[in-house]
Amino acid sequence: MALDRVFDADALAGLRKAVLAEAAAAGMPGDRASDVMLAVHELAANAVRHGAGAGRLTMRVLEGRLHCQVSDAGPAGDPRAAAAQPWPVQPGHGLWIVHAAADQVNVASGLAGSRVSAVFILPGWH
Repeated sequence: MALDRVFDADALAGLRKAVLAEAAAAGMPGDRASDVMLAVHELAANAVRHGAGAGRLTMRVLEGRLHCQVSDAGPAGDPRAAAAQPWPVQPGHGLWIVHAAADQVNVASGLAGSRVSAVFILPGWH
């Protein structure tokens, strides 16, 4: 089981469906699969909004954990400037949601872009 997909704003709805299906195929129960989908959506939306308008998602299972990584090639910017841009939802809660849903989160950002990894422990693993 693995997913490797490039996305932009127009692909976010399809990406959510693919992530939900992959999380369920990995063995996540319904509510937890929805948590994975929500967290990955927030990361993808951040890549579109704050990055270069597009990104890449990779998902894989390794040693009882579902690893989800979203990366973009945009330069890291001033988050206050990005928050001033029009967006259909209240900005500023995406990474909070990811940290609340995932078992582990790692963020790396710089001039060459950003990479955020979210790890979810599969049922029956510790």
